[in-house]
Amino acid sequence: MLSLLHHTNLVNLIGYCADGDQRLLVYEFMPLGSLEDHLHDLPPDKEPLDWNTRMKIAAGAAKGLEHLHDKASPPVIYRDFKSSNILLGEGFHPKLSDFGLAKLGPVGDKTHVSTRVMGTYGYCAPEYAMTGQLTVKSDVYSFGVVFLELITGRKAIDNTKTQGEQNLVAWARPLFKDRRKFPKMADPMLQGRFPMRGLYQALAVAAMCLQEQAATRPHIGDVVTALSYLASQAYDPNAPVQHVRSNSSTPRARNPAGWNGDQRSVRSPNHHSPDPRRRDAAGASKYGAEVSRTSSTSDSGRRSGLDDMDLTGSQVGSPAQTGRRREAPRGTDRQRAVAEARTWGENSRERTNGHGSFDSTHE
Repeated sequence: MLSLLHHTNLVNLIGYCADGDQRLLVYEFMPLGSLEDHLHDLPPDKEPLDWNTRMKIAAGAAKGLEHLHDKASPPVIYRDFKSSNILLGEGFHPKLSDFGLAKLGPVGDKTHVSTRVMGTYGYCAPEYAMTGQLTVKSDVYSFGVVFLELITGRKAIDNTKTQGEQNLVAWARPLFKDRRKFPKMADPMLQGRFPMRGLYQALAVAAMCLQEQAATRPHIGDVVTALSYLASQAYDPNAPVQHVRSNSSTPRARNPAGWNGDQRSVRSPNHHSPDPRRRDAAGASKYGAEVSRTSSTSDSGRRSGLDDMDLTGSQVGSPAQTGRRREAPRGTDRQRAVAEARTWGENSRERTNGHGSFDSTHE
């Protein structure tokens, strides 16, 4: 299986040894070590990863996972996706390594494979840890943990911290509900050198990957689309400060494939399941999808909100954005639109008074 998997974000197997009691796998050399080496317990003389590099690593790792899930036949479930298994080459090019726990995924009409629970504590999806039922969405959860490590600089499990902060996901869940706390979630080693809008969007992706119900997590192809965009937006520390405002306390993700009103679907090129995001004849918009929103009729969980991600972030809550959300209001819709316009006007006045990015009303 290992010899058949070739991708720019997967380490290449050079050879193996099975002589007597010797069992060796020989991979290409990755000179910069693992992602874990560059995130945690850094020596004083080692520079922390900057924001642009973190997004590049996340996007590349997601592409490697997408190859295993969508290109390999049958699909391969990684099962032990973690920061120490992401190795870095020149220019911090990421490659997934250590396929020792990899499992062939379900085929035909099967939805999962049952297996003895293995992996690393802190990265395992809850449904896998409890039932042993493994799906590609189990890997998506583990990816969410690693992505949260990249954003926060925290370990998945850190017993040196206080009781409520030892588990990274448990610490982050209540913070996902209040955008005003998002800046506090960023890695202190970044020293504030990150785009506020990019932080907001990255946390939205992480929150969706970490949803407790497997079916509500996004497909890895949608994650790749969103992160490829984030990685393409090079952050300049000398650029003007960005401001993101919204009246919602829950991270929202909108339309990674076609911002500026383009309503095209986002789908992995090798994903053959029916697309549950078809719009009705009236072309009703799906803007404003909550992180927790999902399609209850599709096991793929593709309607996770990633297909509605507003990656510009500059017009959230504006009258133009409100106009794209729905057709001309009628009856009660008109009253709601008037109320929203009034709210937006109040927010605009607050912006002119110099409020920060996350000082919006907390619902």
